[in-house]
Amino acid sequence: MQSVQFRDLGLNAPILRALEEQGYKRPSPIQEKAIPPALEGRDVLGCAQTGTGKTCAFATPILQRLEAKTGPKRPIRALILTPTRELAIQIGESFDAYGKYLKLRHTVIFGGVGQNPQVEALKKGVDILVATPGRLMDLHDQGFVSLDSLEIFVLDEADRMLDMGFIHDVRKILKWLPQKKQTLFFSATMPPEITDLVNSLLKNPVKVAVDPISSPVEVIRQSVYLVDKGNKTNLLAHLMEEKQVKNALVFTRTKHGANKVARDLAKAGISAAAIHGNKSQTARQQALADFKAGRVRCLVATDIAARGLDIEELSHVFNYNLPEVPETYVHRIGRTGRAGRGGEAIAFCDFGEKPLLKDIEKLIGKKVPLVEDHPFPMRVFEAPKRDKNGKIINEEDQEARQAARELRRQREEARKAAEEARQAAQLAGREAAKATEAAPAEPKKKRRRKKKAAATPEEVVLRPTPAPAEEEDAFDYLPTPPTAPKRGVRPGALLDTGDAMPNTEFHRPNPLDSDTIMDATARLLAPKRSLLSSILPKPAEKKKSQPQKARQAKAEEPRKSKQTKQEQPKTQKGRKPAPEKQVKKAAPPPSKKSGAAKPPRQGRRMPPEPPRKNQPKDSTEQASLMKPYYLDIDR
Repeated sequence: MQSVQFRDLGLNAPILRALEEQGYKRPSPIQEKAIPPALEGRDVLGCAQTGTGKTCAFATPILQRLEAKTGPKRPIRALILTPTRELAIQIGESFDAYGKYLKLRHTVIFGGVGQNPQVEALKKGVDILVATPGRLMDLHDQGFVSLDSLEIFVLDEADRMLDMGFIHDVRKILKWLPQKKQTLFFSATMPPEITDLVNSLLKNPVKVAVDPISSPVEVIRQSVYLVDKGNKTNLLAHLMEEKQVKNALVFTRTKHGANKVARDLAKAGISAAAIHGNKSQTARQQALADFKAGRVRCLVATDIAARGLDIEELSHVFNYNLPEVPETYVHRIGRTGRAGRGGEAIAFCDFGEKPLLKDIEKLIGKKVPLVEDHPFPMRVFEAPKRDKNGKIINEEDQEARQAARELRRQREEARKAAEEARQAAQLAGREAAKATEAAPAEPKKKRRRKKKAAATPEEVVLRPTPAPAEEEDAFDYLPTPPTAPKRGVRPGALLDTGDAMPNTEFHRPNPLDSDTIMDATARLLAPKRSLLSSILPKPAEKKKSQPQKARQAKAEEPRKSKQTKQEQPKTQKGRKPAPEKQVKKAAPPPSKKSGAAKPPRQGRRMPPEPPRKNQPKDSTEQASLMKPYYLDIDR
């Protein structure tokens, strides 16, 4: 009977060319049964063991269906949801290989690393998205992922999702997807929870079951070694050298155990690296890359790496600790014998793990071959300790818990020490602040005293200076010879005006001189008249508007006429008119240059103003004014 070829499954030429370059010759059973209905757009339920080619079974139909409808915009049209980061990276590499000659874009998003590069790739537009549940939910909540245009949804390793506690996240993500879509569902086992999920998600699916559920791959050679717990590392190093193992994957139960085995192998001269959940994503990827490149012979891992790791030509898998769940044993040994290649799975079993070995043999339906001829046979035959519930107490688990408690204790001590150091620093800072506040109180007072002393003005002090002979006294009315003493002046008296104006010889008159007394009296009795009054307009005229002046003039006309009638008979009877009125009659009309003189207020009797010549002068400007003024008063 002629075997089926990939070109018989309906795949196009670019994908066939890429598969040929990858060394694919004939499809595996899962690929042969799943690719044709997937190309037709039907839902597929695939039940197959790991390592049977499931990634190619759903990746090639997705690439061909999306390539037929490529548009200018690139919304997310296919979503592949995986439980682990390593499996997501591996699926992304498969899409790179199978879609090498296609124009489709894809990207991988997972946690444990920065999201900025992943966000930038999403902004550019992708057709296919490979994601882990946690990071997908984060980016969707931030608005970077939109699944409204989704056409194909793939849920890979569904039973592993259940084991890792992602089933609730998966149910939440399913609510974001469109109702009309194609669903491809793959799982190695079908527990009741997965069956319920299948019934609610798939519509009339094509069921593809290659091997019985939870049965090991037939091509893998299995064996078990009975060995004491303390000699497992020695036996592992011995077998690595005896069998000339090129590369080996070693599974431990705990993270602490993985680190310990890797250290012990390194001491024995075997290059090894540990990979588990406590390692950063960068460290895990670096360890896996070194292992694939051959720089590390032995990769020690927990069950987090039991699925999704696709390492070409992995020769050996060692179960350093037997798993408590029998199905996990199947997943572990499935890392070797990939794509029908041969491989060897070796298990170590101490006396306390014998019940676990029986469960595994019951699951696979046959006895695992026992190897008794080895340098580290079992010598401890004590029954395992059990807790109050009857569960076997594993000493390695106790060691791991003790190591975890010790690590927590060290972290707590470091945290307390840091807190004490912080409090001590704060206390020292407060004390320093108090000391600083108390210390500078005295200098502040000194600075204030200095400011007060500096604020005293010295420029306003009067000091006598010799008077220049050529200057003229501002208060003298007549020029005085330079040699003659000035009238009413204390010689040598100068006023220091500081920076406000140049020093000027202001001669102070003697207040007891007769001329000084006469001048002061004349200024007091003379009408208040200044040179500025003849030049500037009257203030009353500024303030009063023209209509107000007209109304005031009309109101004063009858009052002036009445006063004139009363004064005429008095003048006719020979009474002497008041000096004020005589002065008004005798006063010449004001000139345009000097302006009108300000009239005196009514009710105040002022002495008559003497006649003036062309330019009016103040009484203080000429000394001869005093003599006629006093003669008039004596009359």
